[in-house]
Amino acid sequence: MNISWLEWKNTPWSKATKAQWRYALRNSIAMCLALGVAFLLDLDEPYWAMTSAAVVSFPTIGGVISKSVGRILGSLLGALASMLIAGMCLNDPWLFTFFIAGWLALCTYISNHYQNNVSYAFALAGYTAAIITFTLTDSTDSFEVFNITQARVCEVITGIICGAIMMMILPSTSDGSTLIDSLKRMQARLLEHAEMLWQAQISDHVRTSHEGVISQILTMNVLRIQAVWSHYRLRRRNNILNFILHQQLKLTSVISGIRRIMLNWPDRPENLSSVLQRLLEELRQPNTNKYRLAKILQEIYPTDSRDFRHRTFWLRLRHFCWLYLQSSSWLQQLEEVNTTHQRKPPKVKSIAQHTDSTEALYNALRTFLCIVIGCAYWIHTQWDAGSSALTLTAISCVLYSSTASPITSVITLIKALVLLSIACYMVKFGLMIQIDDFWVFCAFLLPVLLTMQIMKLQHPRYASLWGQLIVFMGSFLAISNPPSYDFSSYINDDLGKLTGVILAGIAFQILRPSSDKVKSRRIIRALRRDFMDQLSQKPSQSESQFESMVYHRISQLTQSKDEQVRIWVLRWGVVLLNCSHVVWQLRDWQVRSDPLSMVREVCIRCLKDIMTEKGVQHRSLDVALEELLKMSSTLARHHDPSGRELAGLIWRLYCSLSPLQQANDKLPANNSEDAVRP
Repeated sequence: MNISWLEWKNTPWSKATKAQWRYALRNSIAMCLALGVAFLLDLDEPYWAMTSAAVVSFPTIGGVISKSVGRILGSLLGALASMLIAGMCLNDPWLFTFFIAGWLALCTYISNHYQNNVSYAFALAGYTAAIITFTLTDSTDSFEVFNITQARVCEVITGIICGAIMMMILPSTSDGSTLIDSLKRMQARLLEHAEMLWQAQISDHVRTSHEGVISQILTMNVLRIQAVWSHYRLRRRNNILNFILHQQLKLTSVISGIRRIMLNWPDRPENLSSVLQRLLEELRQPNTNKYRLAKILQEIYPTDSRDFRHRTFWLRLRHFCWLYLQSSSWLQQLEEVNTTHQRKPPKVKSIAQHTDSTEALYNALRTFLCIVIGCAYWIHTQWDAGSSALTLTAISCVLYSSTASPITSVITLIKALVLLSIACYMVKFGLMIQIDDFWVFCAFLLPVLLTMQIMKLQHPRYASLWGQLIVFMGSFLAISNPPSYDFSSYINDDLGKLTGVILAGIAFQILRPSSDKVKSRRIIRALRRDFMDQLSQKPSQSESQFESMVYHRISQLTQSKDEQVRIWVLRWGVVLLNCSHVVWQLRDWQVRSDPLSMVREVCIRCLKDIMTEKGVQHRSLDVALEELLKMSSTLARHHDPSGRELAGLIWRLYCSLSPLQQANDKLPANNSEDAVRP
């Protein structure tokens, strides 16, 4: 019999690193401390404090602070809503049903419509109101409603405070250093990305690399928010952080644009590959400068003024080098401790984020219908565990509506509830019933929590399951004050919780989230709509805002299993982004010659003719591409240097639009409109 797994070196406690032990100790002690403080404050359901401490457990200080603020605001808003709903509607069950369902639907819509703290706060406001109001259905005294509401809020705040105290005692790594290290790694990765994209090969690695760079930059925006919450110096330099992130997104666009130029440039210089390699190696040097880069760029400087392709490529390559140097310079300034006599970058807004209002409204409708059906069953059957069932239904509908795969999340939660039902039953009626001292119970609870936290870190594949086991453990142990050991009520509540999650799962199965193909059509339609706005004389979004919005929309489907969907969302995003950069340069291009100004207006009008919100007019596209190529060839022989510059811009526009010619061949078409809708 092999019992080597019992050896100390094979146990999770021995395998845990110092960072894992610190994280596990901090969160486990915070949960036990919250439970003890709740008992000292004589709160009637201390396990909510324990649950709150578990929910705000986060690896970084900024994450704890931002999540705690969102949880406090969400709890207060949910408590206020619960008092209003319970105070006005408890005498009429159906009025109560529609009011609480409407509130949960509203919170679902808002939490799906926004990201980060706003989303978390409104999700919490929704199911906090459900937790409170569903337990008040037998109450008739408004003072009792107030007492229960303030007790729940006190328990939540107690857990948050205990989590914050433990974060100060056992702090984690700095959010600021993590963010700066991530920005440095991204700066280096951009050069690797450029090296891959500027090769002649066309492979899937190019697409996955591009998607990975975009996702990583957008993830750093989340790190920026956490660092700003926890780091005073970075909070003062938030504009620099935003500027650097926008610069890295712009570098990604320039890399993609240069690749598109190279693919449409047949007579490239023979030494181009070697020069590009030396240029990227020089950019990797920490002490590089414009002079050293200019010496390398001089080797491929266009000698023929009429060769607009060569000149356009050279100008974009130089623009990439100067942009990279500028981004590196701001990154170095970000690391400096001394803040006096420092440059200030142009003010930029935070990275724009895409919200799918249609999907948010659909999720809100699902939540509303699910709660109404559940309440209707509760009213007609008068089930004692109806409050437990509807509470878990509300939590599942609100929280999982914004996840990529809600069915998977619901199944994971069902597994956690089944395991907790069995394990907590044994603990509650086998151990807790014999303990009358809180500290004796903590001596048992702390090692269990430590082990669960370590297992969550060591097994990423099952991290969500372990996380739900930790969060819902308190509610299944039902640690109340005074303790209650009603066996039938305990079993009934457990069945109610399981039934509530199953009801939410059925709702997600019947009213399924939109498929990736449907989402991609909405995203592409939104991309085209925003691009049409970019063609107007006064666009509502700046160049950098449109760029970040495009990349955020592309990132929405990076986890999709439908490869065709990912390809076309990425292709549409890159095409429209490259075109928008040319449009902005055409706007900034100044010339005294009226005929040349008319040519510029023809180019912009040409884009309006071939691009609509519904798709691309392929006949117009083919004609426009031929016309753009003729105009660039003609303007290359223009006597005015500005005319030759315009020839390069028009050719860049041709290179940017050319991928759309493949739309008809790659996508299945059900009708004439689908034929032009990737």
